[in-house]
Amino acid sequence: MPRRPDTDDYRALFLNPTPMMDMRAPTEFAHGAFPSALSLPLMSDEERAQVGTCYKQRGQAAAIELGHQLVCGEVKAQRVAQWAAFANQHPQGYLYCFRGGLRSQTVQQWLREAGIDYPLVIGGYKAMRRFLLAELERSIARAEFVLVSGKTGSGKTRVISRLTRAVDLEGLANHRGSSFGHLLTPQPSQIDFENRLSIALLRLLAQGEEPIFLEDEGRLIGRLVLPELLRGKMRSAPMVELEQSLDERIDVVLEDYVVDLGKRYALMFAQDGARLHREKLQQSLEKISRRLGGLRYRQVSEMLDLAFERQWQEGDVSGHRHWIAVLLEQYYDPMYEFELAKRSGERLFSGDPQTVLRWIEQGVPGAARR
Repeated sequence: MPRRPDTDDYRALFLNPTPMMDMRAPTEFAHGAFPSALSLPLMSDEERAQVGTCYKQRGQAAAIELGHQLVCGEVKAQRVAQWAAFANQHPQGYLYCFRGGLRSQTVQQWLREAGIDYPLVIGGYKAMRRFLLAELERSIARAEFVLVSGKTGSGKTRVISRLTRAVDLEGLANHRGSSFGHLLTPQPSQIDFENRLSIALLRLLAQGEEPIFLEDEGRLIGRLVLPELLRGKMRSAPMVELEQSLDERIDVVLEDYVVDLGKRYALMFAQDGARLHREKLQQSLEKISRRLGGLRYRQVSEMLDLAFERQWQEGDVSGHRHWIAVLLEQYYDPMYEFELAKRSGERLFSGDPQTVLRWIEQGVPGAARR
């Protein structure tokens, strides 16, 4: 096959998406990377630190020589085998390092010596990150957003998941959004979140100019911060509002935070899962204790503990409905009304989730259910 050239077509890399192997050290990858990239570093963190120290003390030539000494023999053979396996599995992929410099070129040369021509990304991670940040600003400015709004438990995320032209901000953030929304798997880094958001908008806008739906979110999703430019656009964006009864909203919260989250804890921690699940909900409750007030916090905490005791003894989760109702009516609903009053966007439509979905499908061009 003809040799593929190196590339600086970053847009094409992210629209496809293109498999890429990242030559940077593991800590660099953990700090920020791309959804389609796999960490296959040239050097470990410790090796990179040694080379960096050598560079500062003795210069580039000595640092390069030390790098070849550290990555040689069996270590080098194992890493080349990993790179070769990736290249063979992803013949249309690319490799990159931080700037597309020495590390990428070294790996590219070692692969050639192994009989594999594999292209690199010109400019490396730094250039791709710069592209995505600039593209994120362009996308936010260009896009027409419609918010899916509604009180806690109204099913906003469920509606978002059924729309083709939507960005699931909570999914990108790996968090359910509320004070209780932390999942067992960690959130991505802020950089990863921004990269994912930029790519999601890039792909949707490449498909057309129709409205893009977002769940109405605050400044934070867990510990991740929404870009200020996006928050500004959201404050004035038109919205559709989900309307559900209190009992229906309690059903949703019960399913998400008691039943589903409890299953996740059981799968990960086995017999300790139930205890850890309760502790996690109590910790989440404690985070909002100041806003609840001391007496109400203690009352809800006791209700939560009683609900778990009943669940463990009788297999009945209905006791959780009591503390959920108190939090919805006395904490989340007033907070929602306060935040809603600050929105300047037009309310386009309101109704239960199915009615809203039908309206979107019929009334907003290009917005259709999956």
